[in-house]
Amino acid sequence: MRQYDFLGKAKFFVPLSMALILISALLLVPQIRGWNLGIDFTGGTEFTVQFSEPVDTAQIRQSLSELSSGGIDLSQSAIQSYGGADRVIITTPLDIRDNQVLVERVEQMLRNDYPVQDPAASNISRTAISQQVSRQLTEKGWQAILLALVIVLVYVSWRFRLRYAVGAVVAVIHDVVIALGIFALFKVEINLPTIAAFLTILGYSLNDTIVIYDRVRENLKLNPRGNISEIINRSINQSLSRTINTSLTTFIPIIILFIFGGSVLRGFSLALLIGVIVGTYSSMYIACPILEAWAKKAGTKTKKRK
Repeated sequence: MRQYDFLGKAKFFVPLSMALILISALLLVPQIRGWNLGIDFTGGTEFTVQFSEPVDTAQIRQSLSELSSGGIDLSQSAIQSYGGADRVIITTPLDIRDNQVLVERVEQMLRNDYPVQDPAASNISRTAISQQVSRQLTEKGWQAILLALVIVLVYVSWRFRLRYAVGAVVAVIHDVVIALGIFALFKVEINLPTIAAFLTILGYSLNDTIVIYDRVRENLKLNPRGNISEIINRSINQSLSRTINTSLTTFIPIIILFIFGGSVLRGFSLALLIGVIVGTYSSMYIACPILEAWAKKAGTKTKKRK
């Protein structure tokens, strides 16, 4: 079986990852690019409209801009087709408690100026989330991610050692930050399903890393005085076929979901798509180099004490 020198290539990929993390962090700055938070986190009102024929979303945006008032620019509302060009979701920053009149004007404009299917019926549905609820959702979203990272750190430290846990957590943070950077670059909306996808990325990346770490531990038991770099490299190679097969079988349904899942699932599937690619990469080129560097440093200190 051919052995690939993965750790030998780490000197190229680690700086690349650091650069990607830096770029992603810069993209998350509001003045540069910033988050595109959905209604779940910003508060507002979402209209789902069923038309009798396809409509021009650019024209709807123009009509919304003419309704803008009181410092609220409705032309910045997110407008996307859902299940066909005759069904549209319009997400506005309108708080229904403070902007009841404007919300009703938006509904009236849609019924008067566009071919709403049976205007007399309830073919315009409205979903409202207050700013207080959105703040709570934001806090709980971050709490879920941070709690998951802490649990991962504790569990891997218990099952393996602290050096393994640190490598796994850094790899997971690397994956999530790069995913957020891509979301910021393309202004993909971040909502509750997206947070669920980020947590899934965490689990997928961790699973791939743990498989390699478990093989490293087994090889260390067989050869406790062996060269740590060679042992880690051998362990990655031994896990390679499993990693490739798992990544491909996961990638295929996600790419199908991304293509055919529609706009509602686009952010969720994109996050998973990034997670599969970056998670596989980080297990080999982030988690393992950290484990190697820590083990070498610990070995050097032990020799000095002797």
